[in-house]
Amino acid sequence: MNDESVPAAGRDFIRDIIDADLASGRNTSVVTRFPPEPNGYLHLGHAKSICLNFGLAQEFGGRCHLRFDDTNPTKEEQEYIDAIQRDVHWLGFDWGTHLHYASDYFEQLYAWAQHLIRSGKAYVDDQSQDEIRLTRGTLTEPGKNSPFRERTVEENLDLFARMRAGEFPNGARVLRAKIDMASGNINLRDPVLYRILHAHHPRTGNAWNIYPSYDFAHGQSDAIEHITHSICTLEFEDHRPLYDWCLDNLPVPSRPRQYEFARLNVTHTLLSKRVLTELVRGGHVSGWDDPRMPTLAGLQRRGVPAAAVREFVKRIGVAKANSTVDIGMFEFAIRETLNRTAPRRMAVLRPLKVVIENYPDGQSEELDAVNHPDDPSQGSRRIRFGRELYIEGDDFMENPPKKFFRLAPGREVRLRYGYFITCREAVKNAAGEVVELRCTYDPATRGGNAPDGRKVKATIHWVAAADAVPAEVRIYDHLFTAPAPDAGNFAAQINPQSLETLVGCMVEPALAKDNAEGAVQFERQGYFCRDPESTPGKLVFNRTVGLRDTWAKVAAGEGAAAS
Repeated sequence: MNDESVPAAGRDFIRDIIDADLASGRNTSVVTRFPPEPNGYLHLGHAKSICLNFGLAQEFGGRCHLRFDDTNPTKEEQEYIDAIQRDVHWLGFDWGTHLHYASDYFEQLYAWAQHLIRSGKAYVDDQSQDEIRLTRGTLTEPGKNSPFRERTVEENLDLFARMRAGEFPNGARVLRAKIDMASGNINLRDPVLYRILHAHHPRTGNAWNIYPSYDFAHGQSDAIEHITHSICTLEFEDHRPLYDWCLDNLPVPSRPRQYEFARLNVTHTLLSKRVLTELVRGGHVSGWDDPRMPTLAGLQRRGVPAAAVREFVKRIGVAKANSTVDIGMFEFAIRETLNRTAPRRMAVLRPLKVVIENYPDGQSEELDAVNHPDDPSQGSRRIRFGRELYIEGDDFMENPPKKFFRLAPGREVRLRYGYFITCREAVKNAAGEVVELRCTYDPATRGGNAPDGRKVKATIHWVAAADAVPAEVRIYDHLFTAPAPDAGNFAAQINPQSLETLVGCMVEPALAKDNAEGAVQFERQGYFCRDPESTPGKLVFNRTVGLRDTWAKVAAGEGAAAS
């Protein structure tokens, strides 16, 4: 990744820890890892972890590994592995030669499990999953020892080998660590290290009939890869004693340390892989890359630039306490990024026809339009002006209120890059709806300025009817109506207005010629990008974010919406 595209990092407790470790000599380098489970697509919460782990490695001159925690083959697919790699690259990071899988270490993990058995620190338990749960105890009551806890080393080794060989059905036996059934930390009450699972693995096929638990595989994989700082979200804090116990009781080649930070929570959003999976499988969205989804694939399809995600993550920082971030803060980062980079175009989403009665029939001319008002390097383009135009339906009112300054009968407005026009008549259909405006223009106001110095209070966008290109535009809103959606009842809180599809929109021809995947600004409308479903014969655009920004006002303490 280009260093110039990495937002400068602030200070936080993790960076302070790393500084201290390097200063004391406990570590001479920094090696981090991002360890996703390949059982779904990455979401915005994962982006925080990706930016943190890869960012730390870059900042301290170390390296970051991408390691798939592929220990549950019943839920893992190659599709997810491929998608995760694409998303990490999209965010701007690269793992170089350090692409790893927990399954790379299955043989070593099995040998270490045998080591625990030989040390009298692990045993095979014949109890069912329900029986183990019932005897584990509660936060106020200790657990009960398994009746199989005192098996001999020889018997445990024999049974464990037969588990691997596939002699027993799923659920018949597990391998448990022998720690302390009275521990105040339930995670230390003889946790399961291996379970029987007859399932085809995406990488190892049918070679294994037992699979390690996350708690057993994770720390040892860190040690094999010489990870120095194993950074997890806060829900793993109670698992850290088990992480340390395994490392302390095994002949591992290095000694990583685990540190926890607060996970990301965003209003009107659920960053739960389980919920996102149910949204996809339940048909509530069109797929993992539905632009309403908080998945990185969905954000890409919606036109969100990776730089905006990185900037958002930098701004929210790294903390130890869980909190919820207003979605407006994320939208502000998107808007701010796109405002600097997105070229400008004109598009009319709800067209209303305008006829310029005093403009010669059959004649047209070209006007100069800048591609970006603050970036001259983006140049300009030529747009056609003629007798017939389309304007936005919302830019006309027959009986306007006092503060409506756009087009109305007898009122003059400026056309963007064009002329002053005055509405003379509104033509209606049989239902009484306005379907066409009859206007005149002032030829002396080419370029948007009147030589006599008169002013108008509104400038509106438009497209020429002669070369306007039809398009479908999809307007997206929050997927959930509630600011804090209930993960247990998410379906009832899905926003029925989260997608509005507009057909018959009219866009300037430059949008038909430009095949770029990046977002553009539809002037006065918002930021939009071309959808992958778009074809030369059917243009489809997704709205990335609107121009209206409430977060900037909130951040300034004003609490009012920008106009």
